[in-house]
Amino acid sequence: MSANEFDLESYLAYRKHLVDEYLKEHIHFPPEFARLKEAAEYAVFSGGKRIRPILCMASCEAVGGDIASVMPFACAIELIHTYSLIHDDLPAIDNDKLRRGKPTVHLVFGEAIAILAGDAILTESFRLASDISLWEDIYSHEALDAINLIAQKSGANGMAGGQSLDVLWEGKDADEQKIWQIYNGKTAALIEAAVLTGARLSGATAQEIDCLKLYAHNTGLAFQLKDDILNETGDAKKIGKSTGTDRARAKPTLIKALGIEECKKRLEELTQNALNAIQNFSASADPLRAIAKYLAQRES
Repeated sequence: MSANEFDLESYLAYRKHLVDEYLKEHIHFPPEFARLKEAAEYAVFSGGKRIRPILCMASCEAVGGDIASVMPFACAIELIHTYSLIHDDLPAIDNDKLRRGKPTVHLVFGEAIAILAGDAILTESFRLASDISLWEDIYSHEALDAINLIAQKSGANGMAGGQSLDVLWEGKDADEQKIWQIYNGKTAALIEAAVLTGARLSGATAQEIDCLKLYAHNTGLAFQLKDDILNETGDAKKIGKSTGTDRARAKPTLIKALGIEECKKRLEELTQNALNAIQNFSASADPLRAIAKYLAQRES
């Protein structure tokens, strides 16, 4: 089956279901801390697309792996993404009022509980990934390597570092190189973690890893660039959050630096780069190909 014939809608829907069910079964927020548990679950089960864990599963399949073996790690990455959204939405950072069409966590539960819920979700992600009872056909050194990679891409050398630059350059004239650095940290890093984790845990060769790293890097940059385009030109109802906020806050975006039309061209280039990176993979990589195209064409 070619990528053009691939049923991405069904693929995404089924794997989103798998992620949702796995999270419901395996994450644990103590009931005695009822308000914290409520806030954490409000964030985790707010209707996200689950793109990052699905990419982890797709890269696993692309190299002939079994998705059951990567589920704890894929879902851990989704939890890290979720905590980052809670903190990004806080008044001290983006001060967003809507996320996925619902009031943001700090508006519903207050800033203090929102911060603590984010902390709890982040910690739960590593508890989940390090739960030996959930490892299926995974050796301990492989699991530790995956956890280490996820930590690197989530922290100061990845997502948190990129987000810090995003905050520090707000209201300033960042050049194109600096903006790409921000995109690479705050968005592409965790997508790289998802793709590489799925591949590494599934016995990918060094050559396959190199190709998938290039795919993930370009897909991650395209993902953030598309987000910025949607913030400027998208439909707030479809997106599920306010638009025009990047411009209002003078965020360091390529929209501001290059203009909307040039950004659309760059988006096409990044997507094609991602597809070229895995052109020698078999049809087992069709989900990765279809996801890259979808992320560039989405309206939300």
